[in-house]
Amino acid sequence: MLKVNAINVSYGKVEIIKQVSFEVNQGEVVVIIGANGAGKTTIMKTVTGLLKPTQGEIMFEGQTISRTPAEKIVKLGLAMCPEGRQVFPQHTVYENLVLGGYLIRKDKQMFLKNIEQMYSLFPILKERSKQFAGTLSGGEQQMLAIARAMMSNPKLLLLDEPSAGLAPIYVKGIFDMIRKLSEQGTTILLVEQMANMALKIANRAYVLETGRIALGGTAEEIMNDPKVVESYLGAKKY
Repeated sequence: MLKVNAINVSYGKVEIIKQVSFEVNQGEVVVIIGANGAGKTTIMKTVTGLLKPTQGEIMFEGQTISRTPAEKIVKLGLAMCPEGRQVFPQHTVYENLVLGGYLIRKDKQMFLKNIEQMYSLFPILKERSKQFAGTLSGGEQQMLAIARAMMSNPKLLLLDEPSAGLAPIYVKGIFDMIRKLSEQGTTILLVEQMANMALKIANRAYVLETGRIALGGTAEEIMNDPKVVESYLGAKKY
């Protein structure tokens, strides 16, 4: 579905991503783990067209999207839930979902169906539907951000550090929700520092170190790699 081939990405003269290659097949959960500053968010921004690679190629369903504008990439079926959630705080939960469904707004039947599906997946959002998003807890805002991204029926959902800044009580719930989305057929690319949790729900994984892919394999292989255990899996488990 998604193939990233030997991309380089720079901020000005500083090269952040160096010859990175990976792929995501339909129906998979693929996770990229790495320390803060490794370049994970830069990869996500590049895949979604917010940044352009200086070298290499990105393909989605056989179509090159390396130079495609971000708004057109969204229409192709990629949706990203950004780090830090970035909900619209002065709008209600329902209004945030409406904004997420912009691309399907003309199909009222599908739009209403998607709203109900999101309320079914995230019952707390139905309870809070008239509440301003800025008044939600961090975990509830993360649920809303994921639900908002799902409103457009994405073929590929990109999740950028969904556990970042959340209290431990919410972290397990968020990963349970990601697992549920996967079980319902959503293809997911996930970048995470919470390696223990991410690898448990992933099919395959890549380790990113200082802008390069240091290791790739099945989630089980990565989880059992001595270097990964030493460097990434010593964090507290929830």
